[in-house]
Amino acid sequence: MKNYINDNKVMNERIDLTFLDWDKIRSSSGTAGSFLKSYMIYKNKKVYFKLSDYNYVDGIVGHECVNEIIVDRLLTVLGIDHLNYYLINGDIKIENKLYNTYLCASLDYKNKGESKIALETYYELNKLNNETILDFCKRLGFSEYVNQMILVDYLILNRDRHGANIEILINNKTMKKRFAPLFDHGLSFICRVLDESLIDKVDVLEDKRTNSFLGSASTYENLLKLSKDELPKVNKLEETDKEYIFYDLEKVISKKRIDKIWEMIWKRWCVYEDLCNKE
Repeated sequence: MKNYINDNKVMNERIDLTFLDWDKIRSSSGTAGSFLKSYMIYKNKKVYFKLSDYNYVDGIVGHECVNEIIVDRLLTVLGIDHLNYYLINGDIKIENKLYNTYLCASLDYKNKGESKIALETYYELNKLNNETILDFCKRLGFSEYVNQMILVDYLILNRDRHGANIEILINNKTMKKRFAPLFDHGLSFICRVLDESLIDKVDVLEDKRTNSFLGSASTYENLLKLSKDELPKVNKLEETDKEYIFYDLEKVISKKRIDKIWEMIWKRWCVYEDLCNKE
């Protein structure tokens, strides 16, 4: 296994987080599901927490938080700047009901004196006439960042790259701009396949419809729009990287789910390599 420094991403020791308050972000009405978020101040730093898919009837049913750790490690291997996540085994309380679950934690990525704005909003305020979002990002000098994002979204089949899931950080004094590190990758891989008996039937190269502010609803079509020169130069993924990417996760999700997610990553990576090597 590659030796990545300080990768203590998975905390299996159960801790009490029942003091956290959770805000609901509804995906739809009724019991269709919610993605709940909370935060706390620790050593003068803001720590954000989020849960996998939750509904009042079934409780916490998704694996989105585990996906964040998988993508975190994948992007570490590829050498792509991203938000660091930690997977924590915690006791939490929602509407006076106690749950034990794995949840995600991350630190605030803004530097002191920075404000953030969603790319969608910034684009609407500053775009030229008939300027596409990709041309807009190119004009700002952020093509490499956006091209890496397009690659990542294809590799993990990210369903939710909406315009507020991409942020620009602005220094309030110098007005210097930078993109936030890549974040929020939970709705990816086989996140909607909750029945273990259906995992074997998943076609990992299927071009599922996604929510993407960067282009079409197809992560593959978005990748194909990049010229060969625009395809991002990242570290090479190796089959041996599976051990690192899924280290300590067999205690959290099944081997069958791990193997299918890795199959998706690897086969999609091979497609990308073929595009890079195409004459």
